[in-house]
Amino acid sequence: MDIFTLLFEPFAFSFMQKAFIITLVISVPMSLMSCLVVLKGWSLMGDAVSHAVLPGIVLAYMLSIPLAIGAFLAGLFCAVATGYIKDNSRIKEDTVLGIVFSGMFGFGIVLYVNIQTDVHLDHILFGNMLGVNWQDIAISAFLAILCGGFVLAKRKDLMLHSFDGQHAQAIGLAVNTLHYGLLIALSTIIVASLDAIGIILSIALLVTPGAIAFLLTRTFSKMLVVACIVTALSSFLGIYISFFIDSAPAPTIVLLLTIVFIIAFFIQQFRFKQLRSSTSR
Repeated sequence: MDIFTLLFEPFAFSFMQKAFIITLVISVPMSLMSCLVVLKGWSLMGDAVSHAVLPGIVLAYMLSIPLAIGAFLAGLFCAVATGYIKDNSRIKEDTVLGIVFSGMFGFGIVLYVNIQTDVHLDHILFGNMLGVNWQDIAISAFLAILCGGFVLAKRKDLMLHSFDGQHAQAIGLAVNTLHYGLLIALSTIIVASLDAIGIILSIALLVTPGAIAFLLTRTFSKMLVVACIVTALSSFLGIYISFFIDSAPAPTIVLLLTIVFIIAFFIQQFRFKQLRSSTSR
């Protein structure tokens, strides 16, 4: 086998082609949402919603309805319930999030072990990227378009809401609509990513690309572009490399994103030192 045949071997398999497609489909809206999650300080909210979808998936399976519907409703319930409890009690948001998402995740595990199903828990938790079909890709693409379209259409309002909610309210923006719209978009993109990366690893794609772009850029528009490029390249390379090292694609993607974050961190530190040395002269 020559070197070119070896390099292009992953593209010869149908399951690899589908893995590339579904990951690239979700990478753009995931990156857009990641920027808002980082600016808003909602990293733990993303973690909460991603874990809370498990009982919705199990209940949807028991009711013989699409799993995506159950996952979306469960994630939305977690987000809304968290906001309601926070607004009507003295408990801080991070505490409420920990209670709600761990409770719902535990409820999902209890439901799962008490039903007979051929759906392996690993596929729900860590995704089944190499086993997706065209219907899965179509559903993920539809949800990704909805989420990405909302973020792009409302990006200026969402940016202001993320930076300064009080100022956004003062100038007449519908803050509550933006808040719950962002929660719905968050739940939607997590559901879209379930087949590709699963519940556990979805939080990595919701946080790391935005954090990398935040370190490397100074404007929101550039942050969106850098996050999309980083996620798309890391997703492509992660799947490609996993084929040769016999690794699961999703964890490989997350590992690459983590490496890029470390590189971005040191670049930011180098820039800071350069700036400090230039201003001290």
